[in-house]
Order: sequence, then structure tokens, then C-alpha cells
Amino acid sequence: MTPGTSPCDGASINLSFAQLGVWKMIVLGIVQGITELLPISSTAHLRIVPALFGWPDPGAAFSAAMQLASLLAVVAFFGKDIVAISGEALAALRRGEPRDHSLRITAGIIIGTIPIGIAGLALRKTLNACNSPLRGLAVVAWACVLMGVLLALAELYGQRGSEGKREWNRLTLRDCLYVGIAQAFALIPGVSRSGSTLTAGLGLGMERATAARFSFLLGVPAIVLAGLFELWTLRKAGLSRHGWMLLAIGVLSGSAASYAAIWGLLRYLERHTSWVFAWYRVVLGAALLVGTSAGWFR
Repeated sequence: MTPGTSPCDGASINLSFAQLGVWKMIVLGIVQGITELLPISSTAHLRIVPALFGWPDPGAAFSAAMQLASLLAVVAFFGKDIVAISGEALAALRRGEPRDHSLRITAGIIIGTIPIGIAGLALRKTLNACNSPLRGLAVVAWACVLMGVLLALAELYGQRGSEGKREWNRLTLRDCLYVGIAQAFALIPGVSRSGSTLTAGLGLGMERATAARFSFLLGVPAIVLAGLFELWTLRKAGLSRHGWMLLAIGVLSGSAASYAAIWGLLRYLERHTSWVFAWYRVVLGAALLVGTSAGWFR
């Protein structure tokens, strides 16, 4: 790179993360790993942390590729569930039992992935562009506030009475589709994939741990598709060997953080509500709006 130039100069894909050193990449990996699987938006935090410290925006392609860290953690944590559900679904398919719950959940996860796939293809050029308007701090801030309010409403109205206690064996194809549609909105930085899917699940009356478990499993195909596609995008954009090394370091540090986040979230939601995340999102968004106006972020 020529001194005094930016990775965005003359480029259609933001490769700014290749400027970062190893320790900065480890920090971003940990931030992404924790926030990707908690309902607080990893994309928002991957915009806020660099802006707070004056680092370059690592870009949407980096954020999507870093989701592979979460994929490793989800597969490691839910490996038995994934194998069991897939095996039971295939067995039911061979027996010709369309009403089998594992088969319906598997089909529902596939159907639920379609909306984010379509939206991702439609928005990919805008999201991956240097200085994308969708990655502006004001957009991130308002998305945090809005999703915090929606999560609070889902907790208030979706968890009332017996309808707020629907467990895994009561999930339907309709649930999968509705949560899948909600997942598509996570392409907007600040919305959060796990936040949008958890909010939708709670709003549909799922029991909290069930909503979180389904959110994680629904994310597997979306993360695989987005991660692999962005790896191809980065390769096509000519990412340097140093950039690939930094990305690998980020994924490794993020996967360990993601595993800890899954473990903590599932145990937390077994005994507590999601109010803490709703309040966190609203406060974070409000602080971001104030900080942007006051010039705290560079």
C-alpha cells in the first residue's frame, strides 16, 4: 500500500482490517466472538470499538468472514444436537414421515435461511462498499435502540402465560419462517442476527432457552453461506497474505470467546429474562448517538 493512501482508495471492497496488527485483531476477534452470539450485535461492536480507538472500520466483508468463528463454536457446542436432528430427519425422510418433528425443524431451518440469502445478495454491494452508508454510526445507534425496544416488547408480551413456555418439541414450520424473516434484518449493522432471531422467538411465545437454542441452530447455514461467500469476496479483492494471517488470528480468538458466550447465555436464560440485553442495547445506542454528536469517535 502506498504511504498516505487508504485501503478504500479506488477499491470497491473495504480491506482496512489488513492495516491492523496482531493484538488489535485478537481484541476484535474476542469482541466479535462474544457479541455475535449474544443479542447485542457484533457488527455494532466491530464498528464502535475501532471508532472509539481511532482504528479503521474493518468492513462488512471482514465482519461476515469473522462469523466463521461463531460457526466453529456453535458446531462444537451443539455438535450432538446437529448430528441427532440431521440423522432423525434423514431417517424420517426415508420412512416417508413428513410430520416427524426433526424433519420439520430441518426443513424449517432451510426455509428460514432463504430470506437472509435473498436480502444478502440484494445488499452485498452496498454493505461491502468502502464507507457504506449502512455502516454509519448513526445507523448502528438507531438500530441498537430499535432492537432494544422490540426485545423488551417481546419479553413483555411474548412471555406471558402458558404461551410463553413453548418448548423445542412444539416448534412449527411457521415459527421457522417468521424467525428466518427476522434474521434477514440482521444485515443492517446494529440489528444483530442473534438479537433479531431471539426477539422473534420470544415474541412467538418460545421458552427463552428454546428461543436461544433455535437462534443458534438457525444461524448455522446463514453463517456458513455468508462466511464462505465473503472469503471468496476477499480473495477476489486481492487480500494480502498478511491480511489472511490476521483474519485467521481473529477467527481463532473469536471461536473461544463464542463458545464461552453460548455457554453463558443458555445458562443465564434458564433462570433470567432478556431484559438486561434490551436495556444494554438502548443505552448503547443512546450513548453512541451522544458520542457521535460530541465527537468522541474518530
